[in-house]
Amino acid sequence: MDRGGHDDDRPTGGETARTRAVRELRELIAALDRRVPQVQRLGELSIARAAADLREAAVKRIEQLETFDRSPDHGTD
Repeated sequence: MDRGGHDDDRPTGGETARTRAVRELRELIAALDRRVPQVQRLGELSIARAAADLREAAVKRIEQLETFDRSPDHGTD
């Protein structure tokens, strides 16, 4: 996936950039889900909010990528 918002479908190591992005986003979500808030730390509330926002953005991006894969114009041949 390039940084301009367009996905690159060229295979790399047996997976497309889109497939790799989805896998990596799922790994990020899993890591965020494992995170235990440290309530005694100064600034933890803002860290927890940022983590929740990041998780939400990752879920939305996965949905976009998976919807793109299922669209008739972008399915597999």
